[in-house]
Amino acid sequence: MIGPFVAVMQISVTDAKGQLTDLVRRAEAGDEVILTRHGQAAVRLVPVKTVPEAKERRKLLEAIRASGAAKASSGASAARSQDFLYGDDGLPE
Repeated sequence: MIGPFVAVMQISVTDAKGQLTDLVRRAEAGDEVILTRHGQAAVRLVPVKTVPEAKERRKLLEAIRASGAAKASSGASAARSQDFLYGDDGLPE
């Protein structure tokens, strides 16, 4: 299944020989790379480790956010941070 942001690239086997490293990187990043022979699709490059599905990525992001929120400590508001940098005379402390 191709996601909405996956690039699909078709390239001949002959042309792919000189671009193999780049093609492998693209496939690892989730792009669909199809090698053709005589104008017909022959093989598809796919990563051994699959790109996480949207559900898995969302779950991971939520876990990271929850972990960060648990570690966050409340402190002075940054809205008036200049109050901590300057004295009553308006000069840096």
